[in-house]
Amino acid sequence: MSIRHVVVALSGGVDSSVAALLLKRKGYQVTGVFMRNWDTVNEFGFCQADRDCEDAEHVCRRLDIPFHQVNLVKDYWNDVFSEMLKEYQYGWTPNPDILCNKRIKFRTFFNYVMDKFEADALATGHYARTSIHGSICTENVLSSMNIIPHSQTENVRLLQALDSWKDQTFFLSQIPQQALRRALFPLGELTKPVVKQMAQDAGFTHIAKKKESMGICFIGIRNFPHFIQEYVDIKPGQFVSVVDGKVLGEHKGTFIYTIGQRAGLGGMKEPWFVVDRDTDTNNIFVCPTSQHPALYRQLIMTEPVHWIADPPRELYEDQMYDCLFRFQHQMPLVKCTLTLSGNNQVWVSLAEPIRALTPGQYAVFYKGDECLGGGKIIKLGPTLFDLQGRKTIRIEEIEKRPDK
Repeated sequence: MSIRHVVVALSGGVDSSVAALLLKRKGYQVTGVFMRNWDTVNEFGFCQADRDCEDAEHVCRRLDIPFHQVNLVKDYWNDVFSEMLKEYQYGWTPNPDILCNKRIKFRTFFNYVMDKFEADALATGHYARTSIHGSICTENVLSSMNIIPHSQTENVRLLQALDSWKDQTFFLSQIPQQALRRALFPLGELTKPVVKQMAQDAGFTHIAKKKESMGICFIGIRNFPHFIQEYVDIKPGQFVSVVDGKVLGEHKGTFIYTIGQRAGLGGMKEPWFVVDRDTDTNNIFVCPTSQHPALYRQLIMTEPVHWIADPPRELYEDQMYDCLFRFQHQMPLVKCTLTLSGNNQVWVSLAEPIRALTPGQYAVFYKGDECLGGGKIIKLGPTLFDLQGRKTIRIEEIEKRPDK
């Protein structure tokens, strides 16, 4: 199947704008579509979505391509934001960016544009590559059009971007195979400075100077404690030392803290940091210094893993598989061994202790340049502090613990 009509998911930012620019220059029929997923005003009294939509429409006028927008506010609320609130109530720290890519951008939005605009492919401004699409920037038009695999059994692999610092495969680790087969990432072999310069040269001066999008996916930067209290009941509790069990102070609510962050305790000689949260007692357990052994673990368990292409054969034949791991964007990859558990869940044994492993975050796995997929962290193994004075803690002991 050949690609001629490409819909670009325009956000109003520089990356998706340059993605549209590159596709237009390569001769594709390009349509720009802006997703409106959150439309309430922020603390400063304006709606960021309105401004972003105006910028996306400006890009389309400059490129002389059709512009459309679609309202997915209800879908985002039901499939992403509500799920995020539930996980905060569980005592987890969710990653809405990964969930948004999985459920909104590459499911709801993908299905919409394929049907509504009869598109051949969906392009985004992500820094990533695939095993079949190559570089939109360097291949000639004719060869790059015939890039959807003919075989219905040929799975497409997700590959890291050339710019390792900007690589966004972590956020795409739950992308459905159906969408990946028809996804284009024009920026996969470009660096951010090059992208910004291309935007400047194309006359997108204002957009090139916009700050990087930060904060919660499609919601942006907020005063998080104030923002979350609009949707979740916050109950005060106590800070408890993991060293001696003493109560060190009171907090305003467990949901506004995450493992590894500074607790903000006053009157202490040194800063204390969050080790864990107990939503039953509403206690937050803390430790002194940012490198305390209570913050480090080497074992976690994930929910059933989403394998982007093919599940590793060795894992299912030998019950174990060596690969690389990260649970935060841009953190260095760490060697690990996966051990298959029931229902496609895996135990992840890390080659070195990692700070602030957190339930609700995603364990994402790599082999070479390929992002294999990942799963949400649902159980934590013992901390190094737990293990002091004990030689081992068996996996069977951890399995008896309830999910975090």
